[in-house]
Amino acid sequence: MTPEAAIRALIVDDEPLARERIRLMLAEHPDVQVVGECEHGAEAVERILETSPDLVFLDVQMPGMDGFGVLEAVGPAAVPAVIFVTAYDRYALRAFEAHALDYLLKPFERDRFRLALERARAHLGSHGERELERRLQRLLDEMHARPRFPARLTVRSGTRISFVGTHEVDWIEAEANYARLHVAERSYLVRDTMGGMEARLDPAQFVRIHRSTIVRIDKIREVEASVQGEYIVVLQDGTRLTSSRSYRRKLVELMGLAP
Repeated sequence: MTPEAAIRALIVDDEPLARERIRLMLAEHPDVQVVGECEHGAEAVERILETSPDLVFLDVQMPGMDGFGVLEAVGPAAVPAVIFVTAYDRYALRAFEAHALDYLLKPFERDRFRLALERARAHLGSHGERELERRLQRLLDEMHARPRFPARLTVRSGTRISFVGTHEVDWIEAEANYARLHVAERSYLVRDTMGGMEARLDPAQFVRIHRSTIVRIDKIREVEASVQGEYIVVLQDGTRLTSSRSYRRKLVELMGLAP
């Protein structure tokens, strides 16, 4: 390692564009040397143990072994400094704020990236390995204590398998033995029941408003009361959906509406 490259960094993300973005931003910092890139968790565990990097940019949501699985496999005592790369919502981010060295919320900007790297430099210069180990262990404990929900849904079309991020989904409707995902101007069929979809999705992000309808909460623009005692849920794109009386309580609790 050259004197200019004081920090040896490993990039772990299953998305090639995300890895490239981090690599290009790191290229602006001559004191950082990228020692490798990994696209899945098992590879990351192997590279961390082989190369002992000083710093890892670790994607949390990866198919198979996710970022938390990587930490568990390596063990908090052997994990280097970690900057998490995540698309988690505010609820889950509280755990990162309390216990992690730092995190980058996708999509992140150059200034936020620079700040995270500065914090990593400060930590590496302070030799606070034991404190980081304790914080990572507390983070793992907290994340295990709450349900974990997928960040992406699998969509099959013939022999092709694609993925739709849950953050992209506007709403979901029942269609025979399938669930139809509405994503902006496109839609996708998933072979699952509405009950199955509801169980898989984070209740902090999605609410079921009808036996045939699930809505992403942050896509709701407004709610209108109807004369029949139901609610009309209006989405950001103007889509109007009816909330049935049997699911009224969930919507009332979510929106803080009068019963």
